[in-house]
Amino acid sequence: MTLQEKIADAKIIAVLTIDSAENAVPLAQTLLDNGICAMELTLRTPQAMESLARIVSEVPEMLAGVGTVIRPDQVREAKNNGAAFAVSPGTNRAVLQAAQDEGLFFAPGIVTPSDIETALEYDCRLMKFFPAETSGGLPHLRSMAAPYSYLGLKFIPLGGINENNLVHYLSDPLITAIGGSWIASPAEIRNADWNAIATKAKAASQLAG
Repeated sequence: MTLQEKIADAKIIAVLTIDSAENAVPLAQTLLDNGICAMELTLRTPQAMESLARIVSEVPEMLAGVGTVIRPDQVREAKNNGAAFAVSPGTNRAVLQAAQDEGLFFAPGIVTPSDIETALEYDCRLMKFFPAETSGGLPHLRSMAAPYSYLGLKFIPLGGINENNLVHYLSDPLITAIGGSWIASPAEIRNADWNAIATKAKAASQLAG
């Protein structure tokens, strides 16, 4: 499968903030054991890249990428540490160029038609719709994406997605997968509360089908 097909098959990308790299492998294994096979490590802590490297090495079945990519050097570091993909909150041309240069699959964050057109300049056809709920949810995305429908663009919504609305999003043909940070909170990861994370991961996986 192509990477985009693998993301579509996963349906859910767990969005995670890890403070300690020691928690990376047990977290990835807990998610995998409970039906979540894709994860995005946010680059909001110094431990994110080391966590990525450990997961890539020790839990190779997990489709592991990075998020909150806002600088070109982060693109290169993610690539060097084995990231399968990367995403960003917005459409920074320098970051998009770095991803294209490195050959790293990249989904930039979009919330306006201008964002979509910037992403298209770099041949990005899978985009992160962020923040999804506070910017109008699916009605906004459908209206915004309509002029580009002939291009076959797909989206990963993130921001306000949870167990109450994930099925609603996944049922729309514009959506490849959803991103969810509710599955494993930073506090749960910090405290190694694998049981709580397992319960939420299993419930989300079952809802997604």
